[in-house]
Amino acid sequence: MFQCKELMARITYRVIRGSEDVEVSDVIYDSRKVVPGCMFICVPGANFDGHDAAADVVEKGAKVLITSKEVTVPSEADVTIFQVEDSRYAMAHIAAASHGHPADRLKVIGITGTKGKTTSTYLVKSILEHAGHKVGLIGTIEAIIGEEHIPAHNTTPESYVIQEYFKKMLDAGCDICVMEVSSQGLMMHRTQGFTFELGIFTNMEPDHIGPNEHASFEEYMACKGLLFQQCRKGIVNIDDAHWETVLKGHTCELVTYGLKEQADFCAEHLTLVKKPGELGVKFHVKGQVELDVEVPTPGRFSVYNALTAIAICAHFGASKEDMRTALLKAHVKGRIEMVKVSDDFTLMIDYAHNAMALKSLLTTLKEYEPHRLICLFGCGGNRSKLRRYEMGEVSGNLADFTIITSDNPRFEEPLDIIADIKVGMAKTSGKFVEIPDRKEAIRYAIEHGEPGDIIVLAGKGHEDYQEIKGVQYPMDERVLIREILEER
Repeated sequence: MFQCKELMARITYRVIRGSEDVEVSDVIYDSRKVVPGCMFICVPGANFDGHDAAADVVEKGAKVLITSKEVTVPSEADVTIFQVEDSRYAMAHIAAASHGHPADRLKVIGITGTKGKTTSTYLVKSILEHAGHKVGLIGTIEAIIGEEHIPAHNTTPESYVIQEYFKKMLDAGCDICVMEVSSQGLMMHRTQGFTFELGIFTNMEPDHIGPNEHASFEEYMACKGLLFQQCRKGIVNIDDAHWETVLKGHTCELVTYGLKEQADFCAEHLTLVKKPGELGVKFHVKGQVELDVEVPTPGRFSVYNALTAIAICAHFGASKEDMRTALLKAHVKGRIEMVKVSDDFTLMIDYAHNAMALKSLLTTLKEYEPHRLICLFGCGGNRSKLRRYEMGEVSGNLADFTIITSDNPRFEEPLDIIADIKVGMAKTSGKFVEIPDRKEAIRYAIEHGEPGDIIVLAGKGHEDYQEIKGVQYPMDERVLIREILEER
């Protein structure tokens, strides 16, 4: 049982009805999961507002309601109603209290930015575990708690789920949690109720702007900046043009990284590395750490991801050898993931699923001067046609050859999506072929690979399914590649 006074101790509220001296059996925010004697938090969502379910949950036995606006409940109902300014903000604090404030005993690292969050979290986990820590992870692909891997639905889960994960991490012996922090998560107060040990800013580009996301780029930046009013130390990429705007109003100590001389962690002497079936980069770090580093992923953004991890791990006292060894071994599923199929050419899987990410990836790979740069991709159904036009144009301009195929068609026909991609391709002189079946498209790429080629399978990344007409069918590109090689 939970005392409401204790759950609400860090929140400003008014008692609209009933008594604050009341106990509840559980804390619930999903009206479908209400149990007798529980506290129900009325949370507004994109498609459903929990306030509209107030009468229904009271009939099901909810004993306490947390609201941020007026609700209607039966006059005879024995229910206590607390009114707060923002029920999502209140939920974060109530969730922390109901789990015993687990983040008070964890060092939590939050990484925000447009790109690099996922890769950086895995790099940090790899280095810190190499240095003897036990590290939990919350991110776009999954949550990792000890040996348990929990598939993710949101980059940053609801506040109640975050606190549940923190508690499980403590129980599993973790002393650190590294997590991706999305602008949506910050805007919706999912990360309230605790203080981050470190907040990280990777980079900023226009993204997530539109219905049910952000009204403008300015709002997007402001939401990212909220992290730096909720952490003890901020670690910031000062090469990014928007870093000062994002950090405006910060309340934390700052440490910087980048390629600029004045950065606290500065990368210099970048050298591209080409090995059979593998691309990477070597560089030297100077400043707060002096270190020679090699990472087995290509390009400048790999340097930034590594610098992020080095600056974080230096805070926790990781040795140079731990950093060097872990960075050389670290691999992230679906993020510039090399899959060895031949010594003659390089094949990789990457999650690049919009024009911005695809342009960044292909531009980076061209620096390695491949014989040909081959890009295989499709686009998701029931999403913006503009994304399809743009990705077609990017691949047409940057790749030497494009293989247009299917991604997650959802409720659209794959050939209709491919036709939209070709609209963008038509603005370029790029050569292409269309092969709707993704396995057959990958087979074509492998069988037509020439010495010195770089082949990119873009868009699916870590995903192990294909969504067609509302059903997710198993489809992992790694499995497809293995099957193709076995069938040859």
